[in-house]
Amino acid sequence: MYQGYLIDLDGTMYNGETVIDGAKVFIDRLNEHNIPYLFLTNNATKSQEEATEKLLKMGFDVSKERMYTSSMATAEYLKTHHSGESAYVVGTDSLKTLIEKAGLHVTEGRAEVVVMGLDTDVTYNKLKEASLLVAGGASFIATNLDKKFPTEYGFVPGNGSLVQVVMETTNKKPVIIGKPEHHILEAALKRMKLDKENVAMIGDNYDTDIMTGINGGIDTIHVNTGVTPLEDILKKDVKPNHAVNNLAEWSVLS
Repeated sequence: MYQGYLIDLDGTMYNGETVIDGAKVFIDRLNEHNIPYLFLTNNATKSQEEATEKLLKMGFDVSKERMYTSSMATAEYLKTHHSGESAYVVGTDSLKTLIEKAGLHVTEGRAEVVVMGLDTDVTYNKLKEASLLVAGGASFIATNLDKKFPTEYGFVPGNGSLVQVVMETTNKKPVIIGKPEHHILEAALKRMKLDKENVAMIGDNYDTDIMTGINGGIDTIHVNTGVTPLEDILKKDVKPNHAVNNLAEWSVLS
């Protein structure tokens, strides 16, 4: 039995506005048995409160303290490594607010740091400005490199698709904060106050969720409800420790 869980949101708890079968039951079981968990999401478009509110409206029994987003991890990274610097941000207002609270000055012009999170109002000019700044020597930070994510309508472009434009234009690679990199995992484990051998990472996306566990040395549970289908999982050289169709199949007590 694992002492705690790190749980993905998009494709694991819900697809767009549709709750995935078994998701609520699983969270209810964790709550019932007082098993620690943290939602670990690459979604940088919402604040901690906004991401939690979405789950509450869907009927999940959760609190904001259970939520840890790539935007929160990005803000912590920036506070440590770039406090006091100017930042050009391609992303939502909530991401910009977190970055300002981390001690950076968000600007629309020249900047020492370029930060990219998913921006559903992205324009050519925003990508152009980000590219020119990065090419000119600005530090390059990406909340995540998810190329796509599931919605109730199908897959849509993720932040990685936008970041790729700047990468191709500048031949520069960003520091990646979110899954599957170590920054967000280490910060989440620190918050949970658990050793990694006692925690499992749950998710639908092999390249982000499962690779987070593989890269970080924690066990993984793949759910066949989102980005990576089971048939693709079975072809991987390094497979997740466990695979289920949905979380109703997973017992938290065994």
